[in-house]
Amino acid sequence: MQRDYRKVANIQHDIMQKFTTQLVEEYDKIVIEDLAVKEMQMTHVASKGLQRSMFGHFRQILGYKCDWNGKKLILADKYYPSTQRCSKCGHIKTGADKVGLNGNLKHGTKHNEYICYECGSVMDRDENTVYNLLALIN
Repeated sequence: MQRDYRKVANIQHDIMQKFTTQLVEEYDKIVIEDLAVKEMQMTHVASKGLQRSMFGHFRQILGYKCDWNGKKLILADKYYPSTQRCSKCGHIKTGADKVGLNGNLKHGTKHNEYICYECGSVMDRDENTVYNLLALIN
């Protein structure tokens, strides 16, 4: 059992090393969210997935590889509203308009869709988030 666990851990670390190397070789600037992983693990919904995600390890490896290769790692503040801000018009959802892990009950939207209640833009939530993070590069 322990040997199997070690084998899986070694595969995960190898993938992490190869992926971060590829990112650093291909891009001069990389933006990631500075997530409060410890706090997020306290919420029952995301806890198990976050423990397995190795996000902290990913950030650490990416950070030292960026430093080593003279690349820029930009950390979006954990309070930056990347998932709540419309990448088209800049409107930021607040209160009952926010989109959470279960979508938005008030507006009947799903977790993976972003609908701006200001300009009417409709897009994938992850795509909207990426555009918001890319805006931090400039």
